[in-house]
Amino acid sequence: MKISSEVVTRIAYPVLGLLLLLLLWQGYIVLFDVPQAVLPRPLAVWNATINNLPLLLSEGRVTLLESVYGFLLAFFLGIPIAVAISSSRTLNLMFYPLLIATQALPKVALAPLILVWLGTGIESKLAIAWLVAFFPIVVDTATGLRSTPTEMLDLAASVRATGWQTFWKIKFPAALPFVITGSKVAITLAVIGAVIGEFISS
Repeated sequence: MKISSEVVTRIAYPVLGLLLLLLLWQGYIVLFDVPQAVLPRPLAVWNATINNLPLLLSEGRVTLLESVYGFLLAFFLGIPIAVAISSSRTLNLMFYPLLIATQALPKVALAPLILVWLGTGIESKLAIAWLVAFFPIVVDTATGLRSTPTEMLDLAASVRATGWQTFWKIKFPAALPFVITGSKVAITLAVIGAVIGEFISS
């Protein structure tokens, strides 16, 4: 089976980019005589990774579980809250400004408090991962649900679609790009939150 030139290009360029970064890394250390304690050589990092691979895999699995559980909790709590906020003008006026304001707060500053409240177990890391992942999902989903084209809503009303039908067949599909965007941001933040929790509790 012949491999297309496009596939080769997609593989070759990232590999070349990685090699270039490694060469720059090594060259910087040699040129400026950087101490090993400040910036280790690429080969030293590779050797340390291989020698500690079982430990890294074991600890990485814990971090992965904390990140995934935090993201899933944020997703399955955030979507219903976003639906409620976007469906009710009263709830939107009451809570949406609070969500926006809370999203602007530095969540890292709350991490020590969460560790005091929940201890240094997995619960605190899960809570931090959930906290940082929650707001992008809620805000993006609510924005997407409110951005449904008016023409589509008018069409649903003209055929006497129920509110439930309008939501599942028009509003939610139209909001999916926003949901996906928020989820992409949230899963990244969940990993960062889990790592921050582990760093502070160590």
